[in-house]
Amino acid sequence: MGVFEGKYCTDCSNEFPLDWFEEAKFSNRPDPSINYFGVKSRQSLTVWQQKGWIFGRDPRGWFQWFCRYYLGRRLGEIDDIQIKRWRAFARHAGQVRANCQPADVFCRPRQRQALLQWSYDPLI
Repeated sequence: MGVFEGKYCTDCSNEFPLDWFEEAKFSNRPDPSINYFGVKSRQSLTVWQQKGWIFGRDPRGWFQWFCRYYLGRRLGEIDDIQIKRWRAFARHAGQVRANCQPADVFCRPRQRQALLQWSYDPLI
């Protein structure tokens, strides 16, 4: 659908199934127009590192962890931390539901883009 401004997993995509990237749009530098909602909605990897949001063996953060988890890797305590982070992100879906009309999928585009990037349905 268009995520991470085309700049995510570009250096580690070979570890994931090729069909995941068949329709992916990549960019040499972050390009918000690639995102489904056409807005900037990502922090740089440097910011993630500075804030301590990178856990365990996944230097690209939560989404890399999620992809590896989806493919069957299990890491016990790290998995528990990341699953809790994902569940906590549901608060953004609550904000969209509370502040947007159901048919207006472009209400709160940054929050919707973030939901998409955290594997939630942004078209709620």
